[in-house]
Amino acid sequence: MKATSLNLHTFVITVTGLSTVFPSYAKSDKKDTHPNIIVIMVDDMGYSDLGIYGSEIHTPHLDRLAQEGIRFREFYNNSISAPTRASLITGQYAHRAGIGYFNVNLGLPGYQGFLNKESLTFGEVLQTAGYSTFLSGKWHVGNDSIHWPTQRGFDRSYGFITGASNYYDIGEYGSNDPVPLIKDNKRINLEPGKYLTDAIMDNAMEFIEEESRNGKPFFLYVPFNAPHWPLQAPDEDIEKYRGKYSIGWDVVREKRIAKQKKSGIILPGQTIADRDEMVPLWENLTYEQKELWQKKMEVYAAMVDRMDQNVGRLIQKLQELEKYDNTVILFFSDNGSEGGFTSLYRKYRRNSGPIGTAGSWDYQEQPWAYVSNTPLRQYKDDFHEGGCCTSFIAWYPKKIKGGKLVKGTGHVIDIAPTLYELAKAKYPAEYKGHQTNELPGKSLLPVLYGEAGEVDREEPLFWERAGNRAVRSGKWKMVSTYPTYQWELYDLDHDKGETTDIAGKHPEIINSLSEQYFSWTKQNGVIDYNLIKPDREIRVSAQTKKGF
Repeated sequence: MKATSLNLHTFVITVTGLSTVFPSYAKSDKKDTHPNIIVIMVDDMGYSDLGIYGSEIHTPHLDRLAQEGIRFREFYNNSISAPTRASLITGQYAHRAGIGYFNVNLGLPGYQGFLNKESLTFGEVLQTAGYSTFLSGKWHVGNDSIHWPTQRGFDRSYGFITGASNYYDIGEYGSNDPVPLIKDNKRINLEPGKYLTDAIMDNAMEFIEEESRNGKPFFLYVPFNAPHWPLQAPDEDIEKYRGKYSIGWDVVREKRIAKQKKSGIILPGQTIADRDEMVPLWENLTYEQKELWQKKMEVYAAMVDRMDQNVGRLIQKLQELEKYDNTVILFFSDNGSEGGFTSLYRKYRRNSGPIGTAGSWDYQEQPWAYVSNTPLRQYKDDFHEGGCCTSFIAWYPKKIKGGKLVKGTGHVIDIAPTLYELAKAKYPAEYKGHQTNELPGKSLLPVLYGEAGEVDREEPLFWERAGNRAVRSGKWKMVSTYPTYQWELYDLDHDKGETTDIAGKHPEIINSLSEQYFSWTKQNGVIDYNLIKPDREIRVSAQTKKGF
């Protein structure tokens, strides 16, 4: 096939990566058809983990999508899995959708742990617009079968329901049972010897291949669980990174910062986050410690690499089905990389095999998460930028000018209205006897099409989760971290690294944004965390058994 200039009408949304270099088509559609839509989201991937965002990890497919599409410097999630997915899938703030804490029921409408009927999923809305709707990957917004994807607007679905899964067939969370998966409401097991990231893409391609016979446009949501723990990857991918991280985390971070400055991700005069004092100096580690920590990042990189390879497989399938030039792509992550660091001697997380194998239950930990989130501060489950700001790529050659890098300042609540505008889908005021919640987000199309450099909002963005809080209004960002209720204030136009708290210099901004924040909490059913805080047993159950 001869490679020519891209001419796409399909919108594919990627939450964390595409794979190989793919040829393009020169032909154009004879008529204006509804675009196919693909949304891809990755799990626990840091801001800088794609090559195009500064990484040394091999991600040629996502990199090419970015080069031929548009990238945002600022795109926000909800800093942790289930609340981000609730906002993405429904276009609502997480509390409004029923998942203000996690996928556990705390007994109040904003904290019931599954999506309410008033918050329509993008599957439900796009079905009404004539789309075939598919999901392959991680769900995590309702454990009981009445809340599974098929019951919430997806014609076909495959994947796992809870928050984490083994990547091989030895069993979930170190058990001897097969990995439990759901396909179209039927319980199945992961095929022996199969790698879950590959299986997710196998099923996604199966769905769109079957759909190609009916002539309808399709919507495909691919929420990869990679590179979420456990650290497991095929040997051939791990081998690509053997010894690559022997230089240590500080040197890798400095190399990423240099690339980000050169590419314009870090603007002249902007700060980067201070060095994390919890991260030890690499030169102070013993030989055995260095070997252990290198291995963790080698496997993590291999997991990102494998995800990108599978995005490349999807692009090839679109070409084979002659749907390539009528499809759109967006890409992002559900939160930043996961911190948490106890000591250099914490070797394993319930491991029954070496890191990278089917018996491994380890994760990056803070020293490498500090690199993944470069140049931002903090980690997953925190509302400083490292926890809630992700890379974002949109690819649509028919309408998006290639190679653009903009501020953006989008949020996952903006994805649903963007899709509905693309699909010419009407968001109903009533659906199956339920009055629907209005959409608080804004369509991203003006930014994607070059009509604006960032989303134009009438009100700020707001966050709350487990007592952590934040507000973003223009250049200002206000943050407080539980258990304190003291607001910090940052000027993100100049202090992207959130290095200098200027709350004391601007009490008028603190007062104004605080008033707007508390008005938002009343409108969205947000409760003081001290009044609903689950006991330790529930929290451990949610975080360890159900996973992130």
